[in-house]
Amino acid sequence: MTLASIVLVALRLVLFALTLGLTLISFQAYRRNGTPRLEYAFIGFAFVSMGVGLTVLSDQLPTGPVFEIGATLPFIVGFATLYVSLYR
Repeated sequence: MTLASIVLVALRLVLFALTLGLTLISFQAYRRNGTPRLEYAFIGFAFVSMGVGLTVLSDQLPTGPVFEIGATLPFIVGFATLYVSLYR
């Protein structure tokens, strides 16, 4: 493993940790207020976190294009749900 690949893995893990933190904060805000907007925001951030996690996994494991397509779907669902939370 080269230094560049180690740094890339570390940066992706930091990105995953940040998205999980954002998901946790949005869940706490939803639990505190209970509005549908915050519920959709929490669900959106959860799907984005799932997408980041799957992307990190797909780079570490020998996967095919079907898995990479599947790793893209949580991003689509997550950002669509965030869009709904902003305009609901």
